[in-house]
Amino acid sequence: MDKLVIIPTYNEKENIGKIVPKVLSLAGNFHVLIVDDGSPDGTATIVKDMQASYPGRLFIAERSGKLGLGTAYIHGFKWALEKGYEYIFEMDADFSHNPDDLERLHEACAKGADVAVGSRYVKGGKVVNWPWDRIFISKGGALYTKVITWMPVQDPTAGFICYKAKVLKTIALDEVKFIGYAFQIEMKYRAWKAGFKIKEVPITFVDRKEGISKMTKGIVKEAMYGVWKMRGS
Repeated sequence: MDKLVIIPTYNEKENIGKIVPKVLSLAGNFHVLIVDDGSPDGTATIVKDMQASYPGRLFIAERSGKLGLGTAYIHGFKWALEKGYEYIFEMDADFSHNPDDLERLHEACAKGADVAVGSRYVKGGKVVNWPWDRIFISKGGALYTKVITWMPVQDPTAGFICYKAKVLKTIALDEVKFIGYAFQIEMKYRAWKAGFKIKEVPITFVDRKEGISKMTKGIVKEAMYGVWKMRGS
């Protein structure tokens, strides 16, 4: 019981019944925690119906209302630390992150990294099926973040990550300020500033085929202003 994959959900009924069995079929005895923000489409019910098939390996935390990606992960991090997991993963529910790459992220941490980032923007990484404007915003945001924070991470907004437990124990989780893309930047920034080793692992990111993207203008704006606040903290 040393590897937990945290998957936040909001209206992911098209994907959740596929992603969970795929993750739990991997070698290495991964466990899954779904953090569902009161999905009105019945995502949580689907998860609970699957739990009997994966006793002791599939868990769900239900929250009332859409409270944000960052708070969902913080909730999951605290749960994972309380249960004693050593490797704690972030992952989307929509197959934009290939579950098979979880093993590569784990390997990177097992071989010395403290944080392994599934990166679109290091050699060997790529993005598939994104429109040009989404790629422009993402790559531009990565460069913007590097210039302002000096953090040596090519894909700072990446959301496919493995943390060693000691990283999450060191970061003051209750002090993390942001909830969208800026949350992903802030967690990496706090880990880097604390002296932890971050390794980027190249992945192929594929745009979701089912369900609706959670990206909003507010999330992009939060990231733009958030990096300045991180630099000053």
